[in-house]
Amino acid sequence: MATVKNWQLGRDMEYPYEGNRPKQQITMFFDLNKCIACQTCTMACKTTWTSGKGQEAIFWNNVESKPYGFYPLAWDVKILDILGSQPWSGSTYKGKTIFEDTAMEEKVRGFLPDEMDYMSPNLGEDEAIRIQTTEGDYIKGPTHKNWGFYLPRICNHCTYPGCLAACPRKAIYKRQEDGIVLIDQSKCRGYRECVKACPYKKAYYNNTTRVSEKCISCYPKIEKGEMSQCVTNCIGRIRIQAYKSTDLTKIRKNNVADFLVHVRKIALPLYPQFGTEPNNYYIPPIHVDLAYLTQMFGPGVENAIKQYRNAGKDKELLSALILFGNTEKISDTFKYDEKTDEAVSYDTEGREIVRVPCTEPTYIRKVLNAKTGAFLTNNS
Repeated sequence: MATVKNWQLGRDMEYPYEGNRPKQQITMFFDLNKCIACQTCTMACKTTWTSGKGQEAIFWNNVESKPYGFYPLAWDVKILDILGSQPWSGSTYKGKTIFEDTAMEEKVRGFLPDEMDYMSPNLGEDEAIRIQTTEGDYIKGPTHKNWGFYLPRICNHCTYPGCLAACPRKAIYKRQEDGIVLIDQSKCRGYRECVKACPYKKAYYNNTTRVSEKCISCYPKIEKGEMSQCVTNCIGRIRIQAYKSTDLTKIRKNNVADFLVHVRKIALPLYPQFGTEPNNYYIPPIHVDLAYLTQMFGPGVENAIKQYRNAGKDKELLSALILFGNTEKISDTFKYDEKTDEAVSYDTEGREIVRVPCTEPTYIRKVLNAKTGAFLTNNS
């Protein structure tokens, strides 16, 4: 085992290979306050990449209802139960990761889902109390206040991937140019060690081709400076992609990703305690129980929610958030233009991509429509 730096944990940790961060890291952001679970992202990904034989139950992108939705069934509940309750001390994780809490001859702690666990990708949709499993039993748990939210998920293209660490064939690799994690299917023999090791269960086994596969982050589009299919097709405009700095001594305040993650710290990783240093980030929902959110996104939840609630008065933060879903090009830098009250985004060459007004225009219509004689109850 090597010792590597995991900044999300606030400490060094053990990993089977030496640390090797890419030159830059493509990163995706999700604003969970805006997701309506329309599944447009899911279908955009499905029709583009996983519509073949053996891929019927493979969803590189899916959207779950929380707290009782899972794909595959109970994916996070099971790994959390395996690791057990482990503490944070401020921003430092004191527990063990999936690479540190291992048995003899085991590189990564994990579990292999049953085939039936993948049969209901929308299990728990909009359930607020309890859900019925595919076998007819109910997942029981303590009752909670009436809240719920939707959680879109794709491969996190982790800095320390569990799938890569566990593969006995060394068929999985992380690209240096953009940090995307891929499977070389010519080397894969379908042992499913990657499926077992990924704590997010985003490596899949194709029972027709008998090899594993996973999200490729639409790298043909990324290479052209365009965002992935799930991002550009999102109706709720909850997503954006940008390159994040991998050298923490060279954080750029005007870079969209660095600003959200490192400067304002409003975007948080999903289950950082697993130790993979995931590279997708979530803006937590502001109406959900803090204990639940802290377990899911780590100790920065309160700060993120406080900033999000104040975003209307914070033009710089508002500018970054308003860019979500307003361009198909990968954003690099951004700014708030005081003269025009607009958020402006630029590509890696410094060329302007898009301008978005920070204040929505208001149109006042007359209560009585003189042409039709109809009265309007909502006239603005």
